[in-house]
Amino acid sequence: MKKWILLLIPILAAAIASCGGSQSMQSAATGDIPEWYTNLPQDPNYLFAANSQSSQDMQLAVDKATEGARADIARQLQTKIEGLQKRFTEETGTGSDAQLLQMFTQAEKTVVDETLTGSTVKNQKIVKDGGMWRAYVLVQYPVGAANTALMQQIKNNNQMYTRFRASQAFKELQNDVDLYNKDKQAGQQGTGR
Repeated sequence: MKKWILLLIPILAAAIASCGGSQSMQSAATGDIPEWYTNLPQDPNYLFAANSQSSQDMQLAVDKATEGARADIARQLQTKIEGLQKRFTEETGTGSDAQLLQMFTQAEKTVVDETLTGSTVKNQKIVKDGGMWRAYVLVQYPVGAANTALMQQIKNNNQMYTRFRASQAFKELQNDVDLYNKDKQAGQQGTGR
């Protein structure tokens, strides 16, 4: 009988410890999740991405979550530009023009790589999750900045710019860039710059 009791003590201790651990995980998993994490804001002028990461170091958790959200924005941006590229290719009939497609792809990569520096952390929340820190981060990126950067990359290549300018995709992109620049200028005047 004593053997059974001695065997049950470690098993009961482990069961009790795991229940205590799951309670803190449940708290972090349900009560501490910010609303903006599960329901991303909607704004046609911005791309949004939320990410959550954990670490024993609080700042590392924040950094990992921020980079994860930025990587998601890069994927969104790449998808948006690929859609524009596809429309441009269909409109100009350059499906067989591999050189033009390659130039556009290079412009897309340059924009995605270079413009994410304009992304900002809109919201963040840090919670204790057992012995770890969990960071929830919401990153925003102005779509107009990406459109402006893409337009500049296209203009840098005369051949591509000449052909792109004749397409409906160009007109849509130019309208978006003009709207962004107008909003940006109005914002600067409002702050007295």
